[in-house]
Amino acid sequence: MEHPGTSNTSATRPAGLTAAEAAERLARFGPNEIADPGKRTIASTLREVLTEPMLLLLVVAALIYLVIGDVAEGLLLSVFALLSIVLLVYQERRSENALAALRAMAAPQAHVIRDGAPATIPARDVVPGDLLAIDEGERIAADALLLTTEALQVDESLLTGESVPVRKRPAAPGETADTDARPGGEDEPSVYSGTLAVAGHGLARVTATGAATRTGAIGLSLSTIEVGRTTLQQSTAKIVRLFGLIALIVCSALVVWYGLAFGDWIEGVLSGIAIAMSLLPEEFPVAMAVFLAIGAWRLSQIKVLARRPAIIETLGATTVLCVDKTGTLTRNRMRVARVSVDRHWVKAERDAVAADARVADLLRTAWFASRHGSFDPMDLAVEAACERTGAVTTDQHADWPLLREYPLNPDLLAFTQVWREPDGDLRVATKGAPEAIARLCGLDEEERTALMAEVEAMATQGLRVLAVAGAHPPGDALPDDPTGFRFEFRGLLGFEDPLRETVPQAMREAMAGGIAVKMITGDYAATATAMARRAGIANPDHVLTGTQLERLGDAETGRAVAETNVFARMMPAQKLRLVGALRDDGEIVAMTGDGVNDAPALKAADIGIAMGQHGTDVARAAAGIVLLNEDFGTIVSGVRMGRRIFENLRKVMIYIAAIHVPIAGLALFPLLMGLPPVLLPMHVVLIEMIIDPMCTIAFESTPEESDIMEHPPRPIDDPLIGGRQLLLGLAQGALLLAACLGGYMALIASGKNAELARTMAFIVLTAGNTGLARVNASRALTVGTLFARGYRMFGAIALLAAAVVTACIAVPALRDLFAFAAPAPQEIALAVGVGIAAVVIVDFFKLLPGVRRIMGRVERPPTVHARAA
Repeated sequence: MEHPGTSNTSATRPAGLTAAEAAERLARFGPNEIADPGKRTIASTLREVLTEPMLLLLVVAALIYLVIGDVAEGLLLSVFALLSIVLLVYQERRSENALAALRAMAAPQAHVIRDGAPATIPARDVVPGDLLAIDEGERIAADALLLTTEALQVDESLLTGESVPVRKRPAAPGETADTDARPGGEDEPSVYSGTLAVAGHGLARVTATGAATRTGAIGLSLSTIEVGRTTLQQSTAKIVRLFGLIALIVCSALVVWYGLAFGDWIEGVLSGIAIAMSLLPEEFPVAMAVFLAIGAWRLSQIKVLARRPAIIETLGATTVLCVDKTGTLTRNRMRVARVSVDRHWVKAERDAVAADARVADLLRTAWFASRHGSFDPMDLAVEAACERTGAVTTDQHADWPLLREYPLNPDLLAFTQVWREPDGDLRVATKGAPEAIARLCGLDEEERTALMAEVEAMATQGLRVLAVAGAHPPGDALPDDPTGFRFEFRGLLGFEDPLRETVPQAMREAMAGGIAVKMITGDYAATATAMARRAGIANPDHVLTGTQLERLGDAETGRAVAETNVFARMMPAQKLRLVGALRDDGEIVAMTGDGVNDAPALKAADIGIAMGQHGTDVARAAAGIVLLNEDFGTIVSGVRMGRRIFENLRKVMIYIAAIHVPIAGLALFPLLMGLPPVLLPMHVVLIEMIIDPMCTIAFESTPEESDIMEHPPRPIDDPLIGGRQLLLGLAQGALLLAACLGGYMALIASGKNAELARTMAFIVLTAGNTGLARVNASRALTVGTLFARGYRMFGAIALLAAAVVTACIAVPALRDLFAFAAPAPQEIALAVGVGIAAVVIVDFFKLLPGVRRIMGRVERPPTVHARAA
């Protein structure tokens, strides 16, 4: 397969570099990329980690213990500090590596000629001397000198700031790249790295790559665009800052009060640090970073590439999916199923060609009206039909030069090519929309009416119909546009594109999840209706065409768009208006697209979804998501994954808020009541070593809820952790705090020593901690999913926590270090039972009205799209 911009025959196509030459030049010039100054190194990650408030508090506590002579406690906290640094750096690097892998997957491709054959390679592998094939909608991979062009226009605003595209011409024989030429000029032969081909195509020889390009010289690179902080990250940062301020105030007040009241300033400082550490919810941003990075990776595993983490926030809130028919609902493998000559339809098979010479002439003319080496499915289908039927044999016209092509444009939906026959005569062939071909052929009103009736009849069967015409101009003079030729009508081609097998089930799943699916296509209304009915789209017979949409006012557009699910004969500008109307009605819109002209609508949608295989670079740059598998079922799977990520992230936030209540309470209330302290910095750190793995591993891997696609999307303004979630977490934590503190006070009141009371309280806290994590992992009652697959990580972490606490109690050196005692087995069993009992009560909170909604499931009020269902 050749790429547009190359010649159609191997005889005239330049050979390009050999593989060996390309490898040698890649080694000499380096990859075609610009160093990313925003890339985070291990050193920069380490600097960020060392400024974390929790870590600083830990270091201060370790230094105080070392200064006052408690070497064992100081060394223990130092070990915890080192472990914290290692864990944080590992998590940050894991996130960075995951994002780097996603950036590599999103890296642009380049079409080149290597060893005489077209090849698609990563843009970073392009080298000076490569022959670069440039097509409409692609980002140019390197600086290059044009050898051939066909109506090529390039947007060079990346370098000039001017958004108006400029016309390009091929270099004259012997002409070289002008290093002093300024980008943005008309009729220049040079193209520049990072600019966009917005029309036409061409073939160019690469002159510079990487940092040697004009883009590299001024330090610009699209791959280094800094991604801003997401809404979730911003809201989480606010919560952390709020708790940080509270921690600072409480810590300072406690130190001053304890020092003045008891005269023990060292103990006051240590208790203050313990309070500050217990109040700082450092797990919030850690969990956020890990969830977004691993969530993006999980999306990539189902062939959904999230170009920005913020998309994950929005994906699960999608209320409307606007999807293309071709390639998304269908397989995008067009096949010429039938052909029509003189209003007689026959199957496009070899016997039809043998039986009727007019069928062969129709297919042959369609072959001459197709761009060979194109990625367009219609062109590929025509070539396949000609080969299958024998209408055009391999290399039959290899010596026919292509003189000119007239590209498709909005005013004339037809593609025309001019060829020179071996005897010197010209042959012109065109194919396109039947109404456009009828215009070119000069059909009268009666003939046009009959033609369109025939087209309409085939469209009702789900066929996409194109018309074909040919001409033999008498001389060599070529008009400026195809209307200057005298075309003769040849016939009609009926294309079919089978529905993807995954679509009906995915459609039912989307609608069950409260998501309206709207199909947008350039096909006729009858074709669109037939496909919508097969796909299972609601109300398929109610169709709105682009022409009808244009005649509607803004208010009428809003109502019509809300009540319609099938849109036919839609142009890109009309898609943009459709998206705007849906968003004005409060919908969260995800829209698919693949062409250059789809970019405005993709950018305007809440979630732009570009095609990874057949989409243009312009569409991919404008979109937030790239589908590596262009399947409607993949989109629905992405929405499902977005919902799962958000729900699991909300659950872990509730858990983090809950567990900080007993930690802070046990560090503060005994001091205020004049009792011996329960938790010191080393105890808080020990608990933190248990919490973080739960946040980053267990919750992230928790399976989705069974009803995740059986309830409406969440409102987009629904916060990850708002007032209701915080209150739920505080209520859970308060119950566990009451169990821990009540047991501690009872033991002290009964005359037990402080070490035993502290040990028992710590056991209650540990059992309750692991139980709280498990309870918050599911909206269902825990007893029903206790041993379910996907939740076993919580059991492993509970065993690990039990082993750590057991070691701290059983090993004399550790027992002395943590100021613990050795309870009797029955006392340990009692403490574990108290912790579990508190968690069981928390679990039954889920039976209260509204708690499950707070944890994740929402009851979204019906929006306007519900009328379309």
